[in-house]
Amino acid sequence: MKGKAVIVGGSIAGISCAHALIAAGWEVVVLEKTNAAPTGCATGAGLGLDTVSFKLIQPWIKQPEILDRMTLPLTVEYEQATDGSKNSTRTLAKDPSFNFKVVHWSDLHRLLYESLPSEVVLWGHLFLSLSMSEDKSSVKAVAKLLQTDETVEIVCDLLVGADGSLSSVRKHFLPDHKLRYSGYCAWRGVVDYSDSENSETLNAIKKAYLDLGKSCYFDLGSEGHVVLHELINRRINWVWYLNQQEPTFERNSLTAKVSHDMVENMYELAEKVWIPELVKVMRETKEPFLNAIYDSEPLEQLCWNNNVVLIGDAAHPITPHGARSTNMSILDSAVLGKCLEKWGPQNLGQALEEYQSIRLPVAKEQVLFSRRLGRIKQRLPVFGREIFDPTTASEEECKVLQLKNIPYHNGMPSILM
Repeated sequence: MKGKAVIVGGSIAGISCAHALIAAGWEVVVLEKTNAAPTGCATGAGLGLDTVSFKLIQPWIKQPEILDRMTLPLTVEYEQATDGSKNSTRTLAKDPSFNFKVVHWSDLHRLLYESLPSEVVLWGHLFLSLSMSEDKSSVKAVAKLLQTDETVEIVCDLLVGADGSLSSVRKHFLPDHKLRYSGYCAWRGVVDYSDSENSETLNAIKKAYLDLGKSCYFDLGSEGHVVLHELINRRINWVWYLNQQEPTFERNSLTAKVSHDMVENMYELAEKVWIPELVKVMRETKEPFLNAIYDSEPLEQLCWNNNVVLIGDAAHPITPHGARSTNMSILDSAVLGKCLEKWGPQNLGQALEEYQSIRLPVAKEQVLFSRRLGRIKQRLPVFGREIFDPTTASEEECKVLQLKNIPYHNGMPSILM
């Protein structure tokens, strides 16, 4: 007997989960409120795939060689201290075994989505609610078609919440669970130089960051820290984490609407904090945007009633500093798929328990590590240690900044081997 699953959320987590469950022999429907599949654009964000995620994705896509062509290998991590007033940087720590492949979010999403059967994702379907059958053997998901306002009901054996940090599925079971504001936001941008053969800005930034193109730079300054790396096709991805009061948002969004004045104020501050070559890249960004950074206290469980489960940011809202969000989503999906394949639809409770036993301890440690690392780099208080000062820190003290310290770094669960 084939099990039927409804996945709430059609971002990378939900699309990855669809692949993993189809591979496990399940019938899958994805409910996504966006009216159509996102199209590639120059704006958006870059993300880093670790070696585990890169390996797991390969069997899901129709043409795995495309993944190689759309990703850029970054083999070195640089942690640096920048003094914008002196136009100087110095290396704090260097890891030549960084081993991430960076990709634009929209490129990866499109590749994963287009490798699914076309009928799997129901675009323009806003998830409204869920309810259990009397014997709790099935779940009913209710969604609204945004184009017509009509309501649809889908009965399934398993409902997967892959609907992000503001998860409606999680809220059904944990209505009092709150996100925790980190104390800072992230200005982000991608600059596309693919049509600028001899861009002075691109040439200048590559002279200032000599290993750009094969390295990821983390610059710590007087006001927060910056992440800088190249993407495929001569695109530069940058993120500036800046301490500030919690902003206000439009409903169901963690991205703040920014005005022209807000952007100009950001640029003016950047002139005081970062070297001119980096500031020029920021100023040439067409549509910089502002994300507030949240996580939450780790959950005590990831599944309920033997037929509802959380994956991705719905299961473990996390700050970005361990480069874990997308990688955790992919790993969650793969582990869930293997557990379902191992136990079969008739033993759904055991499958979800095993998934939870594998992923819950990892998620807890990685969420707390990423929180701590972010606070160190932002010079915020961390229990049990002094405020980190990159201008005076010793070589040994700077090792705390490196991503390889994250618990379960590049760990492949035995069920996937």
